Amino acid sequence: MFEFELLHIDKQTGARRGRLHTPHGVVETPVFMPVGTQATVKTMSPDELKDLGAQIILSNTYHLHLRPGEDLVEKAGGLHNFMNWDRPILTDSGGFQVFSLAGLRKVKEEGVTFRSHLDGSKRFLSPETAVAIQQKLGADIMMQFDECSAWPCSREQARTAMDRTIRWLDRCIAAKTREDQALFGIVQGAFYVDLRVECIREMAKRDLPGYGIGGLSVGEPKDVMYDVLEALCPEMPVHKPRYLMGVGSPDCLVEGTRLGIDMFDCVLATRVGRNGTVFTRDGRLVVRGASCKEDFVPLEEGCDCYACRNFSRAYIRHLLKAGEILGLRLCSIHNLRFLTRLMEDAQKAIEEDRYGDFCREFVRRNGKDVW
Repeated sequence: MFEFELLHIDKQTGARRGRLHTPHGVVETPVFMPVGTQATVKTMSPDELKDLGAQIILSNTYHLHLRPGEDLVEKAGGLHNFMNWDRPILTDSGGFQVFSLAGLRKVKEEGVTFRSHLDGSKRFLSPETAVAIQQKLGADIMMQFDECSAWPCSREQARTAMDRTIRWLDRCIAAKTREDQALFGIVQGAFYVDLRVECIREMAKRDLPGYGIGGLSVGEPKDVMYDVLEALCPEMPVHKPRYLMGVGSPDCLVEGTRLGIDMFDCVLATRVGRNGTVFTRDGRLVVRGASCKEDFVPLEEGCDCYACRNFSRAYIRHLLKAGEILGLRLCSIHNLRFLTRLMEDAQKAIEEDRYGDFCREFVRRNGKDVW
């Protein structure tokens, strides 16, 4: 039910072109996954996501556990039926959200006790409960429950979290009973390259279907993240998908792919879209800005998204200034299509052994305009 084909490695850079087979369809990689935290990608319908080329989306165990609850989702026939999405779904384990609660949580070897951000009620997540919740949700790919280190952190703190993550992985493997779901491990070790390498070498012994890279894009400079990836990716199993968690700006997608990553996700595209900012091949465009007031061209010339095919910058700016929901929806549609198209173009460049040229052209057009 779950297989990853490594189709081609770019001769210029080593970037990877792959194909991921799941019970709900095939995913061409490298791929950007829109985030549907609460079983919906904000402001988007499933049909719109399909129209803009989304192959797989992500939902979150923590949030769905709190509301509406995994039992209700299971009664609905699982997450695919509940949200009317018949393509692959990946669920994060909730580990990152729990560890982001800081003063509202207490970590022990058994698991994490925390207070709900919704009503303050006391809750508990462990490797076993995280797997049980995700099995009821029924996603194609589930993530292990892990401990994420903060930025910055000491080497001792990083090792403690990494060692516990490996122990928790073994508990997740033991708790998993469904054969139609793939369990990915999550490589930790903070910003200590030797710990990251040690972690993936230990996890690779479990021969998992895939491996996530957690604990990055948590406040560190991007150069630090890239240094970790450059050292880590050559150590990762070649014929298993590599998922860089929570990273999805255009520049990070391009550079992450160059370093050997296959899968990405991030809320950035819809978050900045709702604020009236869009991605373009020449950098960011603030549609709310005065420069768009009488600009009657699309958000981006040559873009095939619904927004660019039908509306001008001036009209979308008017919608945003007037507080009309359509304005933020159009910006979100464009941003999501921009990232899916960026990955489609990356796939083609890798197939043709010109991904290095692709990266240089991206940098030339974007300059220093990174997110």
